[in-house]
Amino acid sequence: MKAAYWQRGEALDYANTTAEKIEVNTVLIIGDCIGVAGMDILPGEIGTVHVDGVFEMDKVDTTEIPMGKKVYLAEDGITAASTGEGAAANVLAGYAAAPAAAEAKRIFVKING
Repeated sequence: MKAAYWQRGEALDYANTTAEKIEVNTVLIIGDCIGVAGMDILPGEIGTVHVDGVFEMDKVDTTEIPMGKKVYLAEDGITAASTGEGAAANVLAGYAAAPAAAEAKRIFVKING
């Protein structure tokens, strides 16, 4: 099989198929990974979504998360737990790009890493 180069891939086109505007910096679940809206995306429109990079996000885990630890997107923020309530799987967000103390409310995440 051969492949043809298409684009760098740090950001991708994303179609907003919802009836609501997606606001810039909104974290989106895209299949088995996440993206961060790089712009407001109106319903029915296509916009840019970042799928690579380091982003500061809300941390809901009440334990220390060391740098390099896999982290997951739960309903209300980032956690080191791969499962949520009722054993529902959280989506892999990437890994901690810096250590986050147990009491920290924010965490730096290298998304999709």
